[in-house]
Amino acid sequence: MSLIKTLTLGAVKAAKTLAVLDETIKNQVLLAMALALREEKQSILTANEQDLSQARQNGLSSSMIDRLTLNDERIEAMASGIEVIAGLADPVGAERVVSERPNGLQIRKMRVPLGVVCMIFEARPNVTADAGALCFKSGNAVILRGGKEALVSSLAIANVLQQVLVKFDLPKELITVVPDPSRDLMFELMQQRDSIDVIIPRGGEGLINFVTDNSKIPVIQHFKGVCHLYIDKDADLQVAMDLLVNGKTHRTGVCNAIEGLLVDKSIAAEFLPKVAEELREKQVKVNACADACEYFNHANVLALDDFGQEYLDLEIAIRIVEGVDEAMAHIDRFGSHHTEVICTKNELTAKRFQRSVDASVVMVNASSRFSDGSELGLGAEIGIATTKLHAYGPMGLESLTTEKYLVMGDGQIRA
Repeated sequence: MSLIKTLTLGAVKAAKTLAVLDETIKNQVLLAMALALREEKQSILTANEQDLSQARQNGLSSSMIDRLTLNDERIEAMASGIEVIAGLADPVGAERVVSERPNGLQIRKMRVPLGVVCMIFEARPNVTADAGALCFKSGNAVILRGGKEALVSSLAIANVLQQVLVKFDLPKELITVVPDPSRDLMFELMQQRDSIDVIIPRGGEGLINFVTDNSKIPVIQHFKGVCHLYIDKDADLQVAMDLLVNGKTHRTGVCNAIEGLLVDKSIAAEFLPKVAEELREKQVKVNACADACEYFNHANVLALDDFGQEYLDLEIAIRIVEGVDEAMAHIDRFGSHHTEVICTKNELTAKRFQRSVDASVVMVNASSRFSDGSELGLGAEIGIATTKLHAYGPMGLESLTTEKYLVMGDGQIRA
């Protein structure tokens, strides 16, 4: 039997042990996982340094290295994220009444796990802890196939979590890392529709397209994060500047970073010189439409068709627009359905923007960096769905479950 067959069948068998596991036990396991991550911090950091050393030798970009890097703060974030998950209500088994039929049938729905979830990701080793904890709490086994960049780190994190599972007499196959990152094995993994219920890829656009094109298993897609900040004519310009700086420079290599700035024409002359000064200080490369370029030194002129790039770096695209309608049209054309932000004091404009813009998260006067499962109260997140299957936006516990019908009768037969 091949390695992939062995791993997937092990996950299927392991998932059955969660079907009847009490929520109290789940939470005890999760809290023990959080503690174990803190206690084994040094071994995880040592493993991560191996990945980082190899990444530097291979000339990986600064944004990729940022995604790959673990430190005390990020390991603590993993641990505290698991503790938050332990404190959330378990969606599994929750019931709701649907209807009572005229013939007396009682119709309800109950939340159930998806089964076996496969995560395919690149250089984010924290995905191992986040996905492992979320899938465990929601009753799913998870198979993690990370890129070669993060393999040593992911195996180290998984080993810590698996040791906790074994201590609680649970199968370690509930959290499985594919130990070989070869593309042939990834392709084989995507063919296992009899044992894997859903695939969630996280990474660059090339990876997402490859998985979507080649998988025989349903895929929850997370395409690129081309997020925009629109500064309305009624904006508080200091708030606008704060949102821009935070959204663009807080962390550049993440999918909720601002990649496009849209500025209402009526305030451009007042606002853009200040933007130019701030971005020059932050060493942000500016690409802009011809009108906006007038306010910047050494800006790269963009034709309209050149907008819509995901820079994942200290780089941004800026365009002056004729009001909220043109801003929304720009987002409709160039956005990626991830996160869009408007800065305005006009409540009617804000509501119209939120209702009209097609994105999984639409914010008013708040940084795009809050488009994150932990920041939105989900604990950790397993991904941000930019397609509209059963989930849209940051995916937490409930998004890792589905519903089945429960029908109660007392002998009814269909005429």
